[in-house]
Amino acid sequence: MSLIRVPDVGLMIRVFRNNQELSLRDLSELSGLSVNAISKIERGENSPTVASLHQLASALGVPITDFFRQEIHQYAVFVKAGDSIQLKSNGITIESLGRGLPKQQLEPFIMIVAPNSDNCSEPIFHPGEEFVHCLEGSLEYLIGDECFVLEPGDRLLFKASQPHCWRNLGPEPAKVILVLETDRGQPLPHKLH
Repeated sequence: MSLIRVPDVGLMIRVFRNNQELSLRDLSELSGLSVNAISKIERGENSPTVASLHQLASALGVPITDFFRQEIHQYAVFVKAGDSIQLKSNGITIESLGRGLPKQQLEPFIMIVAPNSDNCSEPIFHPGEEFVHCLEGSLEYLIGDECFVLEPGDRLLFKASQPHCWRNLGPEPAKVILVLETDRGQPLPHKLH
């Protein structure tokens, strides 16, 4: 599948919000993000962080990949090198590795975290499981009270319902494969931390 244009993530968030007949204030209460922050994301004036995308996806009851989707419904997705979609914000680059399957439950990404970048000011939790495979650099994952240091070749699999966050304290960018699984059988939390 060849992608022609970068999707408008803010527009997709607005479409999901409107389809569920939610006001900005409703989505703010469900996600824990301010009305102003959501409004700026929807208008394309502010790039959402990974944590913000998790909060919005959880509040709307959709996987993050739905914010990047195009209106193509298929049963196999082939992405040529160079055709993937990237989102950059606050020292983090996240690249979708595959999206577009109907009712997709796995969300694979490549995530690059710049030195001294983290999301620990807002630890998150969500239904399902999370898998991380470190390709380059070093990344600390904090899950509950435990700290795991991932170096090239290290892998981490955990229940994502536990509060978790990551940080790169090393001098080089950390590059990981991140796979999120949404447990659609469980209710989504109203607020991610």
